[in-house]
Amino acid sequence: MQLQVPLPDNVSGSLACIVVAASVITLLSKPTKLDTIPTVGSTTWLGSWWAGIKFVIDGIYVIQEGYDKHKAAPFKVATLHRWLVVVSGSQYLEDIARRPDDELSAVEAANDSMKVEHTLGHDIYHNPYHTPIIRSQLVRNIGTLYPDIRDEVVTALEDILDLKDNEWKSVPAVHTIERVLCRTINRVSVGLPLCRNPDWVDLGLQFTLDVLKGAMIIGLFPIFMAPLVGQFMTSIPGDTKHGMEHLGPIIEERQKCLDKYGTTWADKPICRSNDLLSWLMDKAEGSERTVKSLTKRILAANFAAICTSSNIFTQVLYNLAANPQYIQPLREEVESIVETAGWSKAALGKMRKIDSFLKESQRIEGLGSLSMLRKTMKDLTLSDGTFLPGGTTVVVASRPMHLDNELYENAHLFDPFRFANMRDEDGGFKHQLVSTNPQYLAFGHGRHACPGRFYAASVLKTMLAHIVVSYDIKLEDGVTRPKSLRVGPFTIANRSAKVMFRKRVL
Repeated sequence: MQLQVPLPDNVSGSLACIVVAASVITLLSKPTKLDTIPTVGSTTWLGSWWAGIKFVIDGIYVIQEGYDKHKAAPFKVATLHRWLVVVSGSQYLEDIARRPDDELSAVEAANDSMKVEHTLGHDIYHNPYHTPIIRSQLVRNIGTLYPDIRDEVVTALEDILDLKDNEWKSVPAVHTIERVLCRTINRVSVGLPLCRNPDWVDLGLQFTLDVLKGAMIIGLFPIFMAPLVGQFMTSIPGDTKHGMEHLGPIIEERQKCLDKYGTTWADKPICRSNDLLSWLMDKAEGSERTVKSLTKRILAANFAAICTSSNIFTQVLYNLAANPQYIQPLREEVESIVETAGWSKAALGKMRKIDSFLKESQRIEGLGSLSMLRKTMKDLTLSDGTFLPGGTTVVVASRPMHLDNELYENAHLFDPFRFANMRDEDGGFKHQLVSTNPQYLAFGHGRHACPGRFYAASVLKTMLAHIVVSYDIKLEDGVTRPKSLRVGPFTIANRSAKVMFRKRVL
């Protein structure tokens, strides 16, 4: 049973404030070896404390201020728990991307930020064997799995929108997109019929919120308390138990097949599927083969996919509804390609305008102002001579770069076919949604770039392509594009706005 300690809101809030304040004062009043790096805000302990509060409220603008003042040079900002060293420009990006993990670690930085060891789990943090599976098997199987992906997108939209005749219907954008994505992602993760089970979908969405809340709660306490806080003061253990109720019978049945036939039989029994769960079971060893471990691994994969993809596509949906003049060009592209190539992975690769619409939306309203989060594992010196002591958190100012007029013409203007036009001009792969480069960092850059971006891109492109050829879409009368919520360094799609759908009128 999970221990619940009921405290009045004013008491729990006061305790949290005291813990945070003590942590900030302790951390930021210590002498730092980063004094030679310019600071945005104050360096005194009281000024740093206030700067940390300001970062929580206006982190996007703090980062932009630093970029404007110290462009192409490192600067530092105070957060509630630590200093962040922020860099930008090709020189620093390539320097960070090429550093080995024993110098700059993406895994350790993610653990510090998201408390991975105590939210997603010890084994996922110490043994991320799912990452190469996503990078290899999932990417290699996108073409084979594509009919399932498209089927789930089509079916989920029909079920969730539930449109009648040719009538317009107003639907909550975030709720709709989250559920469509959760079903589609789980079609490839665990297959039918579980991916359509409403309770499983609810769990996948709730787990995403619980991980984010859990990381915040754990971060309020000293690190030695993290295991206890994660176990007894978050909802994650309960979510895992709930997930085991769904996955347990499936895993046990598939495990019987593995025990009987092994992983390489020619004629696969019906109890084995070509999905993420089966791939994980093929590679799992020892304690990783338990129902609990595999359930946590599936939930973690869902979290990574849903958390980012739902925000991306909600922004895309708002841009489409607010700019209906772009619907027809998108329709014409999709219909002409599908007519000759059908609905397939290859067909998606030819949809340059669809690809560009997604990429431009992510450039303008991407989830984070920062990218390529790293932690220095020892003292090191960057290529320009900047010294970073061990334990320093280093990030790249991605949003200011994406909105820099020196890198993108009219950078603050939403130009949905910007990247399609770039591809027409030079035919380069670098302008595709999944491509990373020092000027476009939505998926990171280098060997630690998001391993699931190829799969995510296929799902998101399928969703956009299907929506434009199957539905009419608009904002409610008199409503302008819903404004995003800015929290810390994050840009979050408006969670209360609605979008109107109807079956396409031909």
